[in-house]
Amino acid sequence: MTIRQLGGKASGFIASDYRGRRRAHKRLRVGLLILTLSAAYPGIWALIAPKSFFTDFPGLGFEWVSLLGTYNEHLVRDVGGFYLGFALLLVAATITLSHVLTISALIAWLGFSIPHLIFHLAHLDGLETSDAVGQTVTLGITVLLPLYLLTQLRKSEH
Repeated sequence: MTIRQLGGKASGFIASDYRGRRRAHKRLRVGLLILTLSAAYPGIWALIAPKSFFTDFPGLGFEWVSLLGTYNEHLVRDVGGFYLGFALLLVAATITLSHVLTISALIAWLGFSIPHLIFHLAHLDGLETSDAVGQTVTLGITVLLPLYLLTQLRKSEH
C-alpha cells in the first residue's frame, strides 16, 4: 500500500512508530542504568573495603561471599575492578545508546552473568533459604534483564 492509498493514516503510522522507538529507548536507558548500578555497587565496595565486601556482601545482614572460601584481598579487589569496569562500559552505553556499544556491553555482561548464575546455583549449600532465593533471584535478573534489553535495542531501531 502506498502513502497516497493510506491517505491521512500514514502520519499516524509514523507517529506510532516514533513513539514505539522512544519507549524502547527509555526502557533501554532504565535497564542499562539498573545494570550499571548492579555492577557499580559491588565494584566500588570491593575496591574501597575488600574485607567488608568479603564478610558483609550484599549487606542488610546477608553474607553471601564469605561462605564460599577463604578471604583473598587480591581476588576481591580484582572482582571490584572488574565490576567497576563493567559499570563504566554500561554508563557509556546508557548515555550514547550506540547500537554497537550497547549490544557489545549487553553480550559481554551476559558472558559474565550466565556463568556467574550457574556457579551460584550449583553452590547454594550453607545459605539459608531466604539467602538462596534472594541470591538466585538477584543473579537471575542480571541474566534476564540484558536479554530483554537486547529485544528493546532491536525495537528502538525500527
